[in-house]
Amino acid sequence: MPPKNPQIESWTGEFGDAYTARNAASEEQVRIRLKALVEIFRLIDGDPPLRILECGCNIGLNTRAMRRFTDAELFAIEPNATARAVLGDQGVLDGDHLKDAVVQSLPFPDRSMDLVFTSGVLIHVHPDDLPAALDEMVRVSSKYLMMIEYFSQSPQSIPYRGRNDLLWKRDFGSDLLDRHPGLVPLGSGFFWRRITGFDDATWWLFRKP
Repeated sequence: MPPKNPQIESWTGEFGDAYTARNAASEEQVRIRLKALVEIFRLIDGDPPLRILECGCNIGLNTRAMRRFTDAELFAIEPNATARAVLGDQGVLDGDHLKDAVVQSLPFPDRSMDLVFTSGVLIHVHPDDLPAALDEMVRVSSKYLMMIEYFSQSPQSIPYRGRNDLLWKRDFGSDLLDRHPGLVPLGSGFFWRRITGFDDATWWLFRKP
């Protein structure tokens, strides 16, 4: 894990514990993720990923949903110990598939995963650390990269639970493509909370050449 910064300290400490406590793996929440992920995965029906890495899984809502429609081997990183304990206690991911790490420093070899993705994680990465996070995702992926994040045409810092240094909205798709122009955009879209239950998030899907 890279040196601590205010964001990592928050998510690995009591702030992150409180976030984990606010969330629950209810059937409704898993179904919401299931519907959203299936929509994106339709774009790669002909060449589905066999090894998938989620960067920042918290209590594993996406993992639980993916188990319902893919036979891929699922991996995740999660820096918060309380969330990792939930994943272990509930049998969601074992120690070989769940690592204590952050997206800026992924503990996996180059091109070792078919798909690497985030869901509501890059928004919490400080802008100074974002290039490293994007580069690590590209390094570890052999085929696909997916991001589900809050969108803004210009970068914005958003107050979040009394803090001004924990949430940023921006065009993450353009950020990734600007750093890695060889990537091929396969699609993008928007999950409107009012009809999907998801969190007003924009998604992007890319393929590596």
